[in-house]
Amino acid sequence: MSPSFGRGAMTNSWPDLMNAELFLIAGSNCAENHPIAMRWINKAKERGAKVIVVDPRFTRTASQADIFAQIRPGTDIAYLGAIINYILENELYDHDYVLNYTNALYKISKDFQFKDGLFSGFDPEKKKYKTDSWGYQLDESNKPVKALVLTDPDSVFSKLKEHYSRYDMKTAENITGIPASKIKEIADAFCSAKPASILYALGMTHHTTGVQGIRCYGIIQLLMGNIGKAGGGINALRGEPNVQGSTDMANLYNNLPGYLPAPSHSDKTLKDYLVRNGSNREKHLVSLLKAWFGDKATKENDYCFNYLPKYDSNVNSSLVRIWDAVNKGQFQMMLNIGSNSLVSVPNLEVVRQALPKLEMLVVSDLFEIETAQFWREPGVDPSKIMTEVIFLPAAFVYEKDGTLTNSGRWVQWKDAALKPLGECKPDLDMLDLLYKRVKSLYEGSTNPKDRPILDARWDYGHEPKALKVLQELNGYDETSGELLPTLADYLKAPVGSVSTGCWIYAGVTGKGNLAARRGDADPSGLGLFREWSFAWPGNIRILYNRASCDAQGQPVDPKRKLIWWDAAKNVWAGNDGADVVDKTKGPDTPEGKLAFRMNPEGVGRLFAGKYTSGIPTTPSADGKPVGGVNVGGICNDGPLPEFYEPVESPAENIFHPNVSSNPIVAMPKTLPDVQKVGNRKDYPYVLTTYGVSEHFCAGGITRNIPMLNELMPEPFAEISKNLAAKIGVQDGDRVEISSARGKVEIRCLVTDRIQSYEVHGQPTETIGVPWSWGFASLNPGSSINEVTIGVIDPTAGTPEYKCCLVNIRRA
Repeated sequence: MSPSFGRGAMTNSWPDLMNAELFLIAGSNCAENHPIAMRWINKAKERGAKVIVVDPRFTRTASQADIFAQIRPGTDIAYLGAIINYILENELYDHDYVLNYTNALYKISKDFQFKDGLFSGFDPEKKKYKTDSWGYQLDESNKPVKALVLTDPDSVFSKLKEHYSRYDMKTAENITGIPASKIKEIADAFCSAKPASILYALGMTHHTTGVQGIRCYGIIQLLMGNIGKAGGGINALRGEPNVQGSTDMANLYNNLPGYLPAPSHSDKTLKDYLVRNGSNREKHLVSLLKAWFGDKATKENDYCFNYLPKYDSNVNSSLVRIWDAVNKGQFQMMLNIGSNSLVSVPNLEVVRQALPKLEMLVVSDLFEIETAQFWREPGVDPSKIMTEVIFLPAAFVYEKDGTLTNSGRWVQWKDAALKPLGECKPDLDMLDLLYKRVKSLYEGSTNPKDRPILDARWDYGHEPKALKVLQELNGYDETSGELLPTLADYLKAPVGSVSTGCWIYAGVTGKGNLAARRGDADPSGLGLFREWSFAWPGNIRILYNRASCDAQGQPVDPKRKLIWWDAAKNVWAGNDGADVVDKTKGPDTPEGKLAFRMNPEGVGRLFAGKYTSGIPTTPSADGKPVGGVNVGGICNDGPLPEFYEPVESPAENIFHPNVSSNPIVAMPKTLPDVQKVGNRKDYPYVLTTYGVSEHFCAGGITRNIPMLNELMPEPFAEISKNLAAKIGVQDGDRVEISSARGKVEIRCLVTDRIQSYEVHGQPTETIGVPWSWGFASLNPGSSINEVTIGVIDPTAGTPEYKCCLVNIRRA
């Protein structure tokens, strides 16, 4: 799978779900938390589709399943690896797809190894991998050497088969608690239905192996030929209507808008950046710099590249680690928008100790959330808090214009329905006032460090307009000042002649505000709805759809035709926009064969190895293909997904006991008295956290709505009847849940929705607790993040919320 399009974007879309023959829903309770998904799943079920749900709890989604499997939290890679092994051993894969659209035939470096839980290149002192051995065997043109047959011992396919040969059904049962017969039932059902769709959410990402778990999904779907197809794909269900939009706009520390890598400390010049990240990103970065700095960004000054801040690539600066930096005194001021860390960050004591170390904290939110009034928390002495706290009341979603980009990459415009109350302001207005005030303070400065502020092109109007921001994202022809009509116009323009604030949005306003379109015609009958809003990139509704055709460019599924090569007109045509390099390049050309054009190999990556290549990427102004150096993304913890136990686990790793958990994950040591790892002797039970439909995320809004508080008045601990009997409690009793880091007291819910199970032949229990409470609001309650662990996935930086060790007793 390509890492370039979306940190979690759906390859397909919500309506497309109705085209699936089968769903594997694992890591998502979409019936409660993503009801729009369930609407289209139900449409598919009406057509005969089957549903498989894998979850630690029997949820409302599970109640709609044909097959349900309860899993021990954090062990997904074990059963998914068994399914991969089953597919390979029984030759259930799509042979033509694997040969044409994956790197299965590519030969892996002779230096690559995997032994005793470690991939080659492991540095035990730094706890990092050197990835040189993870590459391909290359020819004299720096292109991967391809094997003649899949069985070649050096081929990706053979390495994949060897790696997962250890993952038999019984071993997966011993790890996950899912019976071997149930895993086989899941595998048989999945492999017998085509197309099949995989849906996941935070239940899959909140692990120290989260990225690799999702890579398993990619491997399975590539083997089965389900990527690029209607009713197929890997579909990440984002938490609210604009989570996708926020990642598109780079809310991650190591990204720029449009999923461009952010410059690191080693990038002294634009050339350094392009050598490290690929020359194919030159146009996108230069266009971004032109959007931000306009005429000030010229070829002579490296397009203001050095105005960009550089992050230290040796330091993980994701949200959880930011609080470690605050505790170390690295920051004096924090601007907090859309986050409530004193509820949502694992191991809350780290946040609790950090906030008073700030000189100033500015919080923008609808309500005075816990983070905004940390000095009022019970047990805190406000007279000892020297932090100046400023609260900026924010407008609600209905009180501002703008776009929401959903999980399916649809950019949808909305007008404000109401005027903001009192002094509340939309985020855009606040940021506009803040920038203009800061710029006025620097007027006349000759200090070079102030130039980025003074040279910024900030022209959203006297009263800022959201549409002008969207037009900036769309981009302009800088020679004429006209909006770029389409993504194709942007791609064929010379570097430096165009601007775009987020290149994947090019075309959204080029021919009017396409995000505001509401055409509900669907002539394809496939749920594409291409006249409803705008989908990035280029209004393509299903990514990688070249893979829906055979080598001759004709659809392989006559019922679900997306695109095809029209030989008479010499163009890629179809119901969807063709996700190809050049629509005039036929299936017999190098460009026309590429189904995964964002990858340097041009194919799907069963093995995510280190590789930098020059391949045809975008057509030049004269229509000839241009060479662009493209750098493939890697996972920091290995080119193939491997099962590792959670950092806190009730069991040792069956595969490699000496490397039980992810070897490049370490517990932070900033506050050694707080950041501790528990053991299974003192904390014998597995805790997993989740959301409820009545409260959203940290509850800053929903816990201030009386009706929702009546429906879901307090947090609770969901436990099995066996565990309740063991500790002597009944439904509704209060219990204390403790970990090595803290404890909470809440009411228990004794239920059949969580069952006891066996791991390595030993009885094991899971405790489930919703996390949306804190000490403030109309409805305060204990936050379970007092006990969760602050370890993170080494590639994505996502915390391991879904599994840590706890004890439980009657309070």
